Amino acid sequence: MERERAEREAKMKGESEELIENTEPQPPAVETVESEEEEQPTEDKKFRFNPKRHIMLAEAQKIKPGLELGGELLIPLETKEDYGRIAAQTAKQVIIQRIREAEREVVYETFKEKEGDILSASVQRIERGTVYLDIGRTTGVLFPEEQIPQERYRIGQRLRVFMVRVDKDNRGPAIILSRKHPKIVAKLFELEVPEIASGAVEIKAIAREAGSRSKVAVSSNEPGIDPVGSCVGQRGIRVTSVINELGGENVDIVAWSEDPAKFIANSLSPAKVLNVDLNEAYHMAVAEVTEDQLSLAIGKRGQNVRLAAELTGWKIDIKSSAPVKTEEADKTGTPESAEPDTNENQK
Repeated sequence: MERERAEREAKMKGESEELIENTEPQPPAVETVESEEEEQPTEDKKFRFNPKRHIMLAEAQKIKPGLELGGELLIPLETKEDYGRIAAQTAKQVIIQRIREAEREVVYETFKEKEGDILSASVQRIERGTVYLDIGRTTGVLFPEEQIPQERYRIGQRLRVFMVRVDKDNRGPAIILSRKHPKIVAKLFELEVPEIASGAVEIKAIAREAGSRSKVAVSSNEPGIDPVGSCVGQRGIRVTSVINELGGENVDIVAWSEDPAKFIANSLSPAKVLNVDLNEAYHMAVAEVTEDQLSLAIGKRGQNVRLAAELTGWKIDIKSSAPVKTEEADKTGTPESAEPDTNENQK
């Protein structure tokens, strides 16, 4: 009896524990749902209405019923019977004239930016001493007063010219070129000497008698650079290239100095100057040289002292160490001999 009672109690206890376990709260089930992205309609591309190419749909349907948006509407041009041969020729001439004017304006703007530069050109034709040069898109003019004296030109010859200015003309832009301008010497040195192009060496002044001789004053903007040696080049190759381009014109390169006396002495090269006396009030200078250097300082027909005066901006008198021989030259370059002593004339 006791055994059956114990089994019955154990059975009832197990059922109650199972009931308690089943009554405990369970976590809710999670259901995964994949949602598809809704495709949004793309907006139509916007365009600007052009009345010359576009027409409103309502107006187009009046001309051609049933026409849809984005379609094409062909409108035939009206024929004008009064368009004769003369009217057609006039219209053709007007169109050609407008095209030529536009081309001239483009050429003018292109070469206007090149004023003061050097150009490579070829001789196209020669008429009454005026040389017409082909410079690419147009023709430049080299007038006789802008030519180097005694220089001869031939058809097809290539040479470098300096662009002075660009003028507007009814027949197109007139491009004035020069072979005589002093700045062509500076531009040629800029092409031949990298130190000048980079700014390490600067050309301070130029005095020129085209076809004969030029003097160029240079200075250095960086320490350790010889300005004269840079322009001359190894074995004179750089200055020789400039001389050949100028038709054999002699070129003297001198060192520029802030000291006027030293600059004047350098400008009289190749003559050796002993001393320079300055007169600030009259802006005059007296350079003293030895007797054997006197003719070299003055130059042929006073050319050397004349160019030195133009280069420095001072009136220069040349006198030898012997007091009886004195030569004078101002900016105009006219040498004057010393006036004789009146006392000696009276004797």
